[in-house]
Amino acid sequence: MISGYSKVGMVNEAFGLFREMQNAGVVPDEVTLVSVISACAASGALGVGRWVHAYIDKHLIDTDLELSTALVNMYAKCGCIEKAIEVFDAMLVKDTKAWSSMIVGMAIHGLEEEALYAFSRMEEDKVKPNHVTFVGVLLACAHSGRVLVGQKYWSNMLEFGIEPSMEHYGCMVDLLCRANHVEEACTFVETMPIFPNAVIWRTLLVACKKNRNVDKGEIAGTRLLELEPDNAENYILLSSLYASSSQWEKMSCVRKQMKDKGIKAVPGCSSIEIFGFVHEFGMGDWSHPEAKEIREVLRDISETVCGVRHKPWTSDVLHNVGDEEKESALCEHSERLAIAYGLLKTKAPAVIRVVKNLRVCVDCHEVTKIISKLYEREIIVRDRVRFHKFVDGSCSCKDFW
Repeated sequence: MISGYSKVGMVNEAFGLFREMQNAGVVPDEVTLVSVISACAASGALGVGRWVHAYIDKHLIDTDLELSTALVNMYAKCGCIEKAIEVFDAMLVKDTKAWSSMIVGMAIHGLEEEALYAFSRMEEDKVKPNHVTFVGVLLACAHSGRVLVGQKYWSNMLEFGIEPSMEHYGCMVDLLCRANHVEEACTFVETMPIFPNAVIWRTLLVACKKNRNVDKGEIAGTRLLELEPDNAENYILLSSLYASSSQWEKMSCVRKQMKDKGIKAVPGCSSIEIFGFVHEFGMGDWSHPEAKEIREVLRDISETVCGVRHKPWTSDVLHNVGDEEKESALCEHSERLAIAYGLLKTKAPAVIRVVKNLRVCVDCHEVTKIISKLYEREIIVRDRVRFHKFVDGSCSCKDFW
């Protein structure tokens, strides 16, 4: 049951059942603990994860390879990469899965040099890499914009006899797009031996929006709608492409298509763990019991941010409305609500850790940098792409995501 709750994202239910299990006097084994730790990794519940780790140590539970790897994965996905490295280094035996978890963890935290060095250590230890290992290596190259290095590892992967999967092709397209090599990325996609999936077309569309390449973006958008005609995100991305170049008529046409088909957008959702319970916030959702207090914190944040003359990135709001309305919409993004709740419920030096289901927008990224400096708080945001560690007005991604 705990494993089932974890796999479908019902993390509070998984945690509750684990507590009930303890109250009933049932001693958890390694399988149970792996399930609970996996739930912590999925939700970013570091507090619960740390408690489980302490429970393992206190009760002298044997940390076999699977349990140790689960801890590495949990700490990495909960934004505590230092602890993940500590657990990993303490492992006496490391298999391919353990090395791969560590490399992927380092990559999504922006530790590109460390990830590539870990791969070289893996080779020295004669541990054979698998397809997940190379996903991590290519991610590290993508997040640092190292096109030539990424292409070298792509060749290495082929030398190891690993047949590139769709995920590997996606990493290469992502690498080229992040480095603004959009034309090269398009050529790469056109020459792929397998038909590109929706993820790859989405990556191209996002890059085209960033580079204001409407023509290529329209092609990617058309392919997306052919593959996934009922996915709201595809319509929103294509709308965003047109909005970025102020082509409001085309944007309205895409929105109308979406409305006519009855397709509703997946709202941005962010979560934060406070005292062992995961609180979820949706964009503009004021159903939380402490909504009034959260509004007050947001108002204080808004005044503070305005005081340093931050100019909102209203281009991230798609609607053809006035700037004032766009600024209001930005202030209600889910990660803003989660961060505000973190400021409300915790005090420095406690780290505020937020997990978001979508990619963090440019304005929220800039505002979070300002909050980290002016409120003197370390803030870690895990979005769909990577981790962002905000400290004293700077982000670990170096504004490259």
